[in-house]
Amino acid sequence: MSLRGDVCVVTGAGGFLGKRLVRLLLEEEKTAEIRLLDKEIKPQFLQSLEDCKGDTKLTVFEGDIRDGDFLRKSCKGASTVFHFASIIDVTDSVEYSEIYGVNVTGTKLLLEACLQESVTSFIYTSTIEVMGPNSKGEPIINGTEETVYDCNLKFAYSKTKKEAEERTLQAHNELLPNGSRLATCALRPMYIYGEGCRFLLGHMIDGIRNSNVLYRMSLPDALVNPVYVGNVALAHLQAARSLKDPVKRGAVGGKFYFISDNTPHISYSDFNHAVMAPLGFSIQEKLMVPLPVFYLVCFLMEVVCMILQPFVRVVPPLKRKLLTMLNTPFSFSYQKAQRDLGYTPRYTWQEARKRTTEWLASHLQQEREKIRSK
Repeated sequence: MSLRGDVCVVTGAGGFLGKRLVRLLLEEEKTAEIRLLDKEIKPQFLQSLEDCKGDTKLTVFEGDIRDGDFLRKSCKGASTVFHFASIIDVTDSVEYSEIYGVNVTGTKLLLEACLQESVTSFIYTSTIEVMGPNSKGEPIINGTEETVYDCNLKFAYSKTKKEAEERTLQAHNELLPNGSRLATCALRPMYIYGEGCRFLLGHMIDGIRNSNVLYRMSLPDALVNPVYVGNVALAHLQAARSLKDPVKRGAVGGKFYFISDNTPHISYSDFNHAVMAPLGFSIQEKLMVPLPVFYLVCFLMEVVCMILQPFVRVVPPLKRKLLTMLNTPFSFSYQKAQRDLGYTPRYTWQEARKRTTEWLASHLQQEREKIRSK
């Protein structure tokens, strides 16, 4: 099923994943229009799309995801919405009201705009973190959508993403003004890596400062399965095609899907090393201190920050819940997405790693010079 002739809205279009999907839509679908919605769309990004733009109209909508009137204008006459826009925060450095406003209220207002403007398909980008891990660090290995797991979410990010996902799935099959019905689904990618990943860039910068030695923050046996950004974009396209297909629409609508690929199961720290070793980086063999001591240090930092809170807001660089996430085996299968959506990863681990390493290499010298000049 093709999106030929459709008008697609991509929120967060100027972001890491949004950019990748916009290019994929231009390369593979003859859509009538793609509306790029974000706080800011850089001219360089638009210029980079000239080689694959074809006859598709690109329209920029710059504004706030919390502005209902703005969203309604963006969705008028559209058929498919890809909702990427959110605040990603695993350190709790963003005020809760801000992250809730963007991640939950923004999603609620966008769904309302879709219902008002008779948009028929809505794909929400969720995250593996709506599943956990829980505070006990109980592992999941090759989990599925049917896996039962007891978790009281601690991060503001994971809480707000979970609520937004629930709102999205609850909106499935809502009646539209034109007499049709809205179809929704949610995708839960693993940790996304690839060209443009700011987390990887940050880890590389830390490694440069540490004499080209990457910090170890996770135990080698805390296996997770990261997913390449190009494969995540493809999964979103397959979801949109499925929601448009009259046969698949009923089976896919109202459901969530885990999105992974064939990247080897590996700890977060060892993954960083896998993509940066060709650039001359090594990695610490062990955690800086034993894990129980690490938890104690995090606890003490949290207590100090709590004592200071009435006077000044200080965010500890590492909290126990993040340490738990980094040290819990937590992996999931993409088989249901393959079966229902027709999703099959396009990029192998070898190709994804090569592309990611080359992107990091293109920034390496510049980052070294920045650090030397300070």
